[in-house]
Amino acid sequence: MLTIENARVDMGDFTLSADLHVNRGERVAVLGPSGAGKSTLLAMIAGFQPLSDGVIRWQGTVMPNDPADRPISMVFQDNNLFPHLTVAQNVGLGLRPDLRLTAEDTSRVGAALARVGLGGKEGRKPAQLSGGQIARVALARVLLRDRPLLLLDEPFGALGPALRAEMLELVGELAAETKATFLMVSHNPEDARLMSDEVILVEGGTAHAPVPTPEIFANPPDALRDYLGG
Repeated sequence: MLTIENARVDMGDFTLSADLHVNRGERVAVLGPSGAGKSTLLAMIAGFQPLSDGVIRWQGTVMPNDPADRPISMVFQDNNLFPHLTVAQNVGLGLRPDLRLTAEDTSRVGAALARVGLGGKEGRKPAQLSGGQIARVALARVLLRDRPLLLLDEPFGALGPALRAEMLELVGELAAETKATFLMVSHNPEDARLMSDEVILVEGGTAHAPVPTPEIFANPPDALRDYLGG
C-alpha cells in the first residue's frame, strides 16, 4: 500500500497537500485542471519534490530520501530518453546506470524490447523513432526496472487517439504482468474510464483521496464537473 500521511509541498506561490492511500495493485488516474498540481503529486511520491510536512510510506515503510532508492519507476511527459544513446542503451540504463551490461543484461534488454514490440530496433537512436516507438522504449526500461510503483506523467499526451489507446492497453498489460501499482496523470477523462480502478482528483491545492472510477464519473464533485465541462 502507498500511504501519504498529511503530506505537503510548499513551492512558494503554490502549495499541495495530500492525505490518502492507494492499495497495492490499483490502477489510479490523476485528474484535475491544468496547474492544479497533478505532476507535483507524482514528484512528491517519487522524491523529486521534498516534503515540507508529512510522510510517504510504501508497505508501511517510510520512503528513502534519495529518489533512486525508492521502489518507483517513472515515465515523464518527454519519456526522458538520451538522444546520443541507442534504444538498447536507453533501456539498459534501467538495469545499470553505467551501462556496463553483462551478457545476461543484454539478453534481458532484448527481451524487454521484444515485449513492447521493438525487437530488432536495439541499435536505433531516438531521433530515428516515431512518437509511439519512443514511448515503447520508455516502457521497456520500466519493465526492466521491475519496481512495484509505476508513475506516469502524461507520457502519451502527444500521441493521436488510436495510438494513445494502444499505448494505454500496453501499460495495462505490463502492469498486470508485473503486478505494479500505478498512478497516471492525464488530461483525458477517457483514459481514466478506459483503464483506472480509481481516480485521484487534484484541485484547490489538495490531492483528494481516490474514488472508484465509475462512482466519480456517475456523481462528479463540482470541481470535476467544471473540469469536464458538464
